[in-house]
Amino acid sequence: MLDLAVIGAGPCGLAVGVAAKRAHLACSLFDKGPVVSSLLRYPLYMTFFSTPERLEIGVPFVIAGDKPTRREALAYYRRVAEHFELDVRQYHEVVRVKRAPEGFELMARHPGTPEPETIRSRHLVCATGYFESPNLLGVPGEDLPHVSHFFVEPHPYWQQRVVVVGGGNSAVEAALELSRVNAQVTMVHFLGDFDRGVKPWVLPDITNRVKEGRVAVRWCSRVVEIARSHVVVRREPDGDRETVPADFVLALTGYRADLTLLRSLGVEVGETTGVPRHDPTTMETNVPGVYIAGVLSSGFDANKIFIENGREHGGRICDHLKSKPPRVAPGG
Repeated sequence: MLDLAVIGAGPCGLAVGVAAKRAHLACSLFDKGPVVSSLLRYPLYMTFFSTPERLEIGVPFVIAGDKPTRREALAYYRRVAEHFELDVRQYHEVVRVKRAPEGFELMARHPGTPEPETIRSRHLVCATGYFESPNLLGVPGEDLPHVSHFFVEPHPYWQQRVVVVGGGNSAVEAALELSRVNAQVTMVHFLGDFDRGVKPWVLPDITNRVKEGRVAVRWCSRVVEIARSHVVVRREPDGDRETVPADFVLALTGYRADLTLLRSLGVEVGETTGVPRHDPTTMETNVPGVYIAGVLSSGFDANKIFIENGREHGGRICDHLKSKPPRVAPGG
């Protein structure tokens, strides 16, 4: 019987594991991929906006430059898990959670075992992030093999015609990297300008590339159909349509958390905000014993929670668990 089962071994999930270790709570982390798999979705040569001390979990994050790279972050979080000897069960997908007499019963499936493993835990933390569920365009052709909702590196797109859908940080940074390898880039964005949240030091760069013609943009437009050699773009509000040639399509329109497990346990979710009902001081949801950590607590507005503030959730959760009165054994 665990004290705490954590679903998700990203940076915020690891922070829960570290807090549990320090609180002497029996804790295991389960992830359907490798540790901090969300970072694998980041562009290969990405540099974090945050300084290393704001990404630290329990041990110093020492780097050569001012801000950590994706590669340095991957190495750091592996070291955190090793340093604290966390029980991280990689490639264990939690497929079902249900109430049990003393807490919860999880079923976790590993590709190397024929039957799912059953784990019992008094408390449960959901720290699954949101990268696994991209916001779909919902248009014909979105499932074609040359369409992706993730951008890792520009090399495969050298001298190719690439349509980038979106106008936020992911779309802008992808368009910039693509332009640097001489890809023919066309951005399609439903607004008349880039999103307000685009990093201030990136905005002048993309603005200049658009002025030079290195990056083309279709403002106030939406992709309504994707074919193997082109996309159909509809301009709003007049509805005029244009065919834009495309060898590849990058639909970088953001992501949404998968709340299936939480809802199955009875956790209430705000219809307009997507925020699971919880107490921000303890991170406990409306279902006793069920907690959330990381970006899940921000609902549809994923820009509210990052590693910097999501890493604090583990301490709040474990402080709350330690403050509960001890269980009395039957007959004790």
